[in-house]
Amino acid sequence: MLVSGPEEVCAERAIAGVRAYLRAEDPSLEVSDVRADDYESGTLFAVTSPSLFGEPRLVRVSGVEKCTDTFLTEALAYLENPQEGATVILRHTSASVRGKKLLDAIRAGSGCGIEIACPAIKNDDERVDFARGEFAAADKRINPNALRVLINAFTDVTELAAACQQLIADVPGEITEEVVEKYYGGRVEVTAFAVADFAIAGNLPQALATLRHALSSGVDPVPMVAAFAMKLRGIARVAGANESDQALAARWNMKDWQVRRARNEARGWNNLSLGLAIQAAARADAEVKGASRDPIFALERLVTVIATRAPFGWDPHSRRTTL
Repeated sequence: MLVSGPEEVCAERAIAGVRAYLRAEDPSLEVSDVRADDYESGTLFAVTSPSLFGEPRLVRVSGVEKCTDTFLTEALAYLENPQEGATVILRHTSASVRGKKLLDAIRAGSGCGIEIACPAIKNDDERVDFARGEFAAADKRINPNALRVLINAFTDVTELAAACQQLIADVPGEITEEVVEKYYGGRVEVTAFAVADFAIAGNLPQALATLRHALSSGVDPVPMVAAFAMKLRGIARVAGANESDQALAARWNMKDWQVRRARNEARGWNNLSLGLAIQAAARADAEVKGASRDPIFALERLVTVIATRAPFGWDPHSRRTTL
């Protein structure tokens, strides 16, 4: 079995799952660990050979992306004559092309090998999907705002997985934003994009609170306005477009996931509110660069305009601007 790819938490779970399955079938399972990058000749054949009492064997091989020539030769030979009752798991992080011949042989489907791919979880959408899957697998509900706060708290997927499992184990019922803040509020990595996400979603209280926390953490107002401008440009590019995600991505030099995210964010916006937000971003950009003595107020006004989709100080009852 080949477990490939850089996402370690997924690889660890795959390997642990195989071990649990084999041990459930036979508690006498013998488990051996071998390092492919520090390999002694004959080791693979020794640990896969039938034991005196015929117990099943599991061999976990790490460091295949750095394997020695000796290991590569013996692993290729083993594929030609696998041992009955032995399961061999090869862990390759994809950090190099070392061992490509071995990987190709397994992928060719010679009858004795399978692959579990563990690609990197890189962007926010993928981390959201990963975390949502954690809760869905445990039949646990988490509301969207709580999920967003949790994603903002952890950039490392292994830490994110551990946090999900802790919430699943500790919290009865639905997981709310307040619960996540209680557990991990001190870890939230407040960035310009986190503020922009809340504002564009129309969550003014959370956007302002996150903005103040970001400013108190030393975030510069200039790149914060730039983050808003980038998000608004993405929405403007996809709003009302009938082309596919791939076609829009090619036209605007965006990633497919960026197009999908911008399309989701474009819901609830129209030409008038989007134009108003873009004008507010342009004004705030000038003000935080020296056109105003109060860049903090400029940011708060920008956040308010975007979150409310209305001019700053707009009174919906009197239908006029009060400030």
